[in-house]
Amino acid sequence: MSTEVAPYCYRHPDRETHISCQRCGRPICPDCMRQAAVGFQCPTCVQEGARSTRQGRTTYGGKRSDNPALTSQVLIGINVAVWVLITATGGAASVWVDRLALLAVGRRVLLPDGSIRSVEGVVDGAWWQLVTAMFTHVDLMHIAFNMLALWFLGPQLEAVVGRARFLTLYLLSGLMGSAFVYWLTPVFTPTVGASGAIFGLMGALLVIAIKVRADYSQILVWLGLNVMITILGRGFISWQGHLGGLVGGVLIALVFVYSPRSNRSVWQVAGLALLAVLVLGAVVGRTLVLV
Repeated sequence: MSTEVAPYCYRHPDRETHISCQRCGRPICPDCMRQAAVGFQCPTCVQEGARSTRQGRTTYGGKRSDNPALTSQVLIGINVAVWVLITATGGAASVWVDRLALLAVGRRVLLPDGSIRSVEGVVDGAWWQLVTAMFTHVDLMHIAFNMLALWFLGPQLEAVVGRARFLTLYLLSGLMGSAFVYWLTPVFTPTVGASGAIFGLMGALLVIAIKVRADYSQILVWLGLNVMITILGRGFISWQGHLGGLVGGVLIALVFVYSPRSNRSVWQVAGLALLAVLVLGAVVGRTLVLV
């Protein structure tokens, strides 16, 4: 025999109910149910949502973007510009690849003309590679796939969290991917690509979809296919960057959607700052190990 006690409506303590608000999780009776885009919400959340809409705020506190695709378009433009620069200056042999790719420890490269070029790594002071690597591509298919994913995922996420939070998500996920690469990739292996940030977007979208109880089966399929491709191509694909970006995106999204409503922005900034400190600590720790 079940001993489970049915919850009671938060506005009508005398009414049992098995229905919960899709936004805050509080139990609500049929009289308190308000139709929402996904499921039902309680009157309090409906009022808060209306207030946020009037104030131009998203559900998770960000300023609502007039053009949710703009940030993704700018990011795509930067990636394409770097790719054009590399292609126009020698492709894989371009000096820009050596300057921008993430390399843990410096090395010497033998050029086709027989000369030798010294390449700096993060340990040698080229710390910018932790950032520039996520904007660097050499292969056409590599940049095409990543930018196509950004084109589809970016506007959806910016519409949900706002421009500043979306840009933070993209960059911090990419940095988390770089930290994983710095720790787990052979020290003389250069790494390029926006894949860490892209995996971060997929992880964040999955967390948000689960939070609002939307159908996330397509996201799981897309993520599963990318994980399979990463595993099958682990000899030439940076699984380290993909894993780090995915972990970063999930953690960042958890900060966005589960921060308390009271002083939400403060909680979000604190959570993001903590993640940034962890990434910085990982980079410093790895550098001390390699020096």
